[in-house]
Amino acid sequence: MKFIFIFFLILHTLLDAKIQLVKKENPDSNTTLLVVAGIHGNEPGGYFAASILITNYTITSKNLWIVPNLNSESILKNRRGIHGDMNRKFSYVKHGDKDKEIIDEIKEIILSPKVSLVLNLHDGHGFYRKKNQGSIFNPNAWGQTCVIDQCNLKVEQAFGNLNDIAVEVKNSVNKKLLKQHHSFDVKNTNTKYDDEAMQLSLTYFAVTNQKPAFAIETSKNLSNLSQKVFYQLLAIEEYMKIMGIKYERNFKLNEKEIVRILNEYGTFSINSNILLNLTNIKKSLSYIPIKSKSNEFNFSHPLGKVKKIKGKYSVFIGNQRVTQLKPQYFNLTNDCQDKLNFVIDGKKTSLLNTSDFYVTADFKVVKSEKQRVNIIGYQPKHHIDESDVTISLKNLNKNYSVDKQHKVYRVEFYKKEKFCSMLMVHFK
Repeated sequence: MKFIFIFFLILHTLLDAKIQLVKKENPDSNTTLLVVAGIHGNEPGGYFAASILITNYTITSKNLWIVPNLNSESILKNRRGIHGDMNRKFSYVKHGDKDKEIIDEIKEIILSPKVSLVLNLHDGHGFYRKKNQGSIFNPNAWGQTCVIDQCNLKVEQAFGNLNDIAVEVKNSVNKKLLKQHHSFDVKNTNTKYDDEAMQLSLTYFAVTNQKPAFAIETSKNLSNLSQKVFYQLLAIEEYMKIMGIKYERNFKLNEKEIVRILNEYGTFSINSNILLNLTNIKKSLSYIPIKSKSNEFNFSHPLGKVKKIKGKYSVFIGNQRVTQLKPQYFNLTNDCQDKLNFVIDGKKTSLLNTSDFYVTADFKVVKSEKQRVNIIGYQPKHHIDESDVTISLKNLNKNYSVDKQHKVYRVEFYKKEKFCSMLMVHFK
């Protein structure tokens, strides 16, 4: 499958606490919906829904801003909050608090004059019901709700009728349920008078600053992630319709299509000379040629992140570790050939650095005096440079494949002892 890096590629560094804000804007209006996800790291329905908004939706009128992974370090550990509950720090946060930089920045975004309405995406326990129907279905549950802090904003303004909007959203969602017991309702926490803990939350900070705000809570008791994402997107689309935000999506909104999208992890670039397709990648790869420090990691997926753990680089999409890379440290050089000459299935061709190429029978790299070739998985008896050697799938050790089906292998180029680039050969 072909993946394309799109405009929101984010440079990741291990100590970077800066918020990732993606803006999908049009010149026709200042009306803007701000979607915030990932304030709790163990609530993936929200942040995977937000990532799909980024990658699979086009906004054709008005504006959509998305923060897909507010609490990114907690997402990596699949924990509610590694420094405490981030959603209880909006009234006051201590100067030494490790979440303070993020809290201050998201507050500034919320208070932007352009922001018209705020959605905070969550997964909550159980299924909310106004009357007690057992341990899962009861008034204390949060799942399957449109949460409001109060019925209306004090100042007359667009979208200030919070209860009316929430009722309209839940009514629309309830017409498209996957199962009847998944029904949505409005949960009014009446925060100012009845819920001291919620007075510390993101949505209450917003409404006290006259910004309409809602939480969408999908149930943690839903059977799988795709169902949570389905209901998150269904509700978000209803809010966009109410705001007059026009959009297009490149898939049908159903569970099967969401499963497909969730399994597409996109591509991962290292130092602009390695490009890995993360979909169907093996759980671990060894001897990846990178620098000992100051590596640049880029993802096509908004939830992509790298964390170095015990000398290895763990690659995450959201809370899911996709692969682990065991490094082999090299100095890099830019003094390499831009085009590389191959013979693929008997035909001569030239390829760019980091290309993927597809082979039916065999291939060979045409020898160059400028650099040598290492084909990972080929085990020659005497070759140091593996150019001008015809390679078929049977010549390769499947333990060194990149993918789970043992059809993709690395072709690496070096200039003396410095690493140039890596290409990927796909056997059909």
